[in-house]
Amino acid sequence: MAKPTERAKARELRVSGLPYREIARRLHVSLNSAYRWTSDIELTDEQKEANLRGPTGPLNPDRIRRAAASWSKRCSLKRLAYQAEGRSRARGGDPLHQAGCMLYWAEGAKARNTVKFANSDPNMVKFFRRFLTESLEVPVERISLTLNVYTTNGMTIEEIERFWLALLELPYTAVRKHTLNHMPTSSSGRAKNKLPYGVCSLRVCSSRVVQHIYGAIQEYAGFDEPRWLDGPGAPSPPVPSSD
Repeated sequence: MAKPTERAKARELRVSGLPYREIARRLHVSLNSAYRWTSDIELTDEQKEANLRGPTGPLNPDRIRRAAASWSKRCSLKRLAYQAEGRSRARGGDPLHQAGCMLYWAEGAKARNTVKFANSDPNMVKFFRRFLTESLEVPVERISLTLNVYTTNGMTIEEIERFWLALLELPYTAVRKHTLNHMPTSSSGRAKNKLPYGVCSLRVCSSRVVQHIYGAIQEYAGFDEPRWLDGPGAPSPPVPSSD
């Protein structure tokens, strides 16, 4: 692991309550490194309040609003840059990249910061896993797997897990908490052997990856979707008139 001393010190500073920017300043590392090394450490409410208050003075609502607006703007610009990477890649003519992006457009969840793809078709899920690792170069250890499993098909959860992990060539550490549909209401769940392996979901927590995909989709299909960049509150572009 690169810079183990700085990483260990960064985690100490984060536990003490310091914000990412101050950690980066003290250790002379990038803000991205400070965030990557310590983002799993939760601050207490008191520490969060102290960071908003600043080094001196009472909690200032205007300061909070300015900080929130500034942070939101920086995050939006980062997402826009990631989309630009996807648009550029889309112009390269890679069939696997195009197929994977179009598949995500059809079947993927449209969150701002997370890739989530769910399907019951093993071949489709296997192809999407290939797209993630071969086209987008997502490390295997970044991919997590969850299942929505019907328990009426005579298979154990362990058997179903082994099936998906072998098919997708993922380690057991990829497994997260499953949904066990003991009393399915859908016809697909009630019909015996209809979905013997349930529904498999692959997830990658990465703004960069999902926004890359969004940028590529827009480039391939020739449209703009602001809501993928800034969330549901962003206005959609007007639909051209047929006249």
